Amino acid sequence: MVNYDAMHSVNKWIRNVPLALYPPRCRLCDAAGSDGLDLCRGCRADLPWNTPCCPQCALPTDGTTPCPCRQRPPAFQHAVVPLRYEGAVESLITAFKFRGRLADGQLLGALLAAALRRDATPLPEAVAPVPLHAGRLRQRGFDQTAELARALRHQLGPLPLCRGLRRRRGDARQATRTAQARRSDIRGAFTARRGPLPGHVALLDDVVTTGATAEEAAQALRDAGVGRVDLWAVARTP
Repeated sequence: MVNYDAMHSVNKWIRNVPLALYPPRCRLCDAAGSDGLDLCRGCRADLPWNTPCCPQCALPTDGTTPCPCRQRPPAFQHAVVPLRYEGAVESLITAFKFRGRLADGQLLGALLAAALRRDATPLPEAVAPVPLHAGRLRQRGFDQTAELARALRHQLGPLPLCRGLRRRRGDARQATRTAQARRSDIRGAFTARRGPLPGHVALLDDVVTTGATAEEAAQALRDAGVGRVDLWAVARTP
């Protein structure tokens, strides 16, 4: 298990060190970072950016063919997912989630924050990280979406967290499942407490694959009374 407390203490210390003492270095090639990020301009330009994509579900498109979600709109209204899950992005996310490299998570959160600044949609009232099941949390040692939320708040300001979303059962590791199996596994996995919830919530995840997890979590929030749910994630599978 990752020693999350120790890593979090180190990363918090690093964030507070002046840039003159700890200048950013590219996480991909070790060149000097740019714009305050641990990413150089060349590697940033070479990232697999998710453009063009559907503005509602973030599915990569050719820019001309209507997205299939028009026939069956998801429970979330708008998606901001700036990258595609391939190449260097896949490597960064894998290192972050499965090897506990929290600095990679901070970089990914900063890239998502930059995309949110460019987006014309108003910020929500609160952010709801997609929760891990308790068993997966014990196994991994930290919650990657909670870390992404921390990075976003560091970049965008004190966005309130919506803590009403719960994962009531675990599922098989989604990366190993077919699209149909993913939808079946995740069905009914989330619940949201009823009561006073924000009217506009952004659902936060690291990777969107089939969209089944986001759909189930967003629907749970809608069923509990949230009027609008948007989707924020780092990457979308092609």
